[in-house]
This record gives sequence, structure tokens and C-alpha cells, in this order.
Amino acid sequence: MNEAAQQFIIQDFALQCGAILPEVKIVYKTYGELKSDRSNVILYPTSYGAQHPDVEWLINPESILDPSQYFVIIPNMLGNGLSSSPSNNQACKLAESGFYFTHLDNVRAQKQLLAEVFRIEKLALVYGWSMGAQQAYHWGALYPDRVERIVALCGTAKTTDHNKIFLQSLRTALTADPAWNGQRFDVIPDRGFTAFARIYASWAASQAYYRQGIYYQLGYESLEDYLLRGWEANYRKRDPHNLLAAIDTWLHCDVSDNPTYQGDYTQALKSITAKTLVMPSKTDLYFTPEDCQAEADLIPYAEYLPIPSIWGHRAGNPYQNPEDEMFIRKAVRELLTA
Repeated sequence: MNEAAQQFIIQDFALQCGAILPEVKIVYKTYGELKSDRSNVILYPTSYGAQHPDVEWLINPESILDPSQYFVIIPNMLGNGLSSSPSNNQACKLAESGFYFTHLDNVRAQKQLLAEVFRIEKLALVYGWSMGAQQAYHWGALYPDRVERIVALCGTAKTTDHNKIFLQSLRTALTADPAWNGQRFDVIPDRGFTAFARIYASWAASQAYYRQGIYYQLGYESLEDYLLRGWEANYRKRDPHNLLAAIDTWLHCDVSDNPTYQGDYTQALKSITAKTLVMPSKTDLYFTPEDCQAEADLIPYAEYLPIPSIWGHRAGNPYQNPEDEMFIRKAVRELLTA
């Protein structure tokens, strides 16, 4: 793996919400070697709450993305604490102030990074899980001539109303903490983090996952131990303002909400010309197989390939789950060699 993360700075970046940031920073990391003809590029955007060290485990010759064959770039999503975020840039606010990042902002910044740093004009693959899949769909719709393939794992191109209720419950739980002053947290929202993590844990894995007690196989002593160490401790590593910022981006996810498609969601999906693998988990509770298949049906060169897993949403990032990892690896390798 290449040694260190880099940063790319854009001056006077106009966001879709109407704000203009004097400076936007995109932190990214690369893996593998870029071919001279630049034909081997895989873009791997980050997911909710994740930073590149959290998701780079699958960049391995023995895993899903092979850095001995491909040049993989992970751009950290705006708001994730590494790229420009409320925690590291005072100009970055929250939806309470009318400020939010969108995936249009993310992919525009990523496109500029690719062009100016690497002179990359075409992507062999955009690979994304969850909010990464949302970005992959935006890439395919906004720049169809630049994307050859998409793998969209456990994500949709537009946030459904049901999904929005899940997100609002997370946001409400966190901001119900007494530390919230209506604009920011005055101190760490301890009770908010506890409620937030339990809501997330209930949605992110399936009923069958809990029924079979998979968490015991992962080394947890009890359900409470799993909720505390497996969920709450991880989210406490993140600034709560950044967690809200990412929810705001997710709430605004709509591949057609841009000047190109002007709200025509069907046309946006029909405009994706990339060979696209739509890979939900059969047990995902908020990016449901039905919602993902409905989108696959609108994308001209899409294959619908659900992951046969009880891990729910987490099947799409199977770092603890070799069976689902191998299923995804096989599908991705076949797509790349087709």
C-alpha cells in the first residue's frame, strides 16, 4: 500500500446548498501503480462515519480490490473529519444553519482531484458501499462518459422516505442530548451517543443475525457488550458534528437533484451507461432489495445481484465475514474481466 494520505485543496468552492467555502480540502489515499495510459483506475468513495483506514482492508490482492492490477483511490467524503468538515473548518456548518454537503459536491471535488493531480479522465470502476454507492451512482449519472463500471453495494441513488425516517431518528437521538444548544454540542453528548448507537445497531444487522447470536462468534460476551464495544465505542471516535453532517448529506441524496437532470430521477438512472452491478444485501433493512432492484431496472446495463447474507446492511462491508467477502470478490473480478 502506498505510504501516506495526501490532501487536495480547492479555492472558493461553491456548494450546492448555496454556501461558498474559501477553501475545500479533500484528503485521499492511493494504492497500487497508475498505468501510463491511466486505464486501471478504481475510485472507492467512503461510507457513513468511515475514513479511509476503516475501509482499506479490502484493497489486497487476496481480497476484493487488487492493488497489484489496479490504481485504487479512496477520497474521503466531505464531512467525514478528514476532508473539510465541521470539526476542522469553521466555515462548515450544519443543516440548522442552512449548510450541508451533497454528493454533487463530493463528486465535483473528486473529479477535480482526479484531473488536476493525476490527469485521470476515465474510471475503470467506481466501487462503493452505502454512502459510497450513492456517490458511485452520482458519478455514473453526472459523468457517464467517464465511468466504465459501477459496483453499488447496499445503497440507492436516492434516499427513500423510509430511509429518511431512520436518519431522522439518528439525528433526533443525538441532538436530544442536553449538550445540544440548537446549533452545536457544548460538550460530548454522552446520552446521545448511547441512543444513536443502539438505533444504528438495530437497523444495520438483520433479525436473523441477532437470532443466531453472530456477535458471540465475534468475541463479545453479551448483547450489551456488543452494543457498547462494537457500536457505541466506534461512533464515539467521531466528532458528533461530523456524524450530523453526514446524515445531512444522506438525507439530501438524490441523483437527479442537480442542473443536469432537474429532478428527473428516472432519466438520471437511464443515463448511466456504465456496466453496473447492483448488489444489495437480501436482509438490508434500510437499503432494501426491493428499492435497489427498482433502480437496477432503470439502469440500461445493470445486473441485479443480491448478497445472500443475514448480516443485513453490513454484508456490503464484510471485514468480519469471509463468506460475503468472497461473494463480492468473485462478482467484482468477473465484472472487471468481462
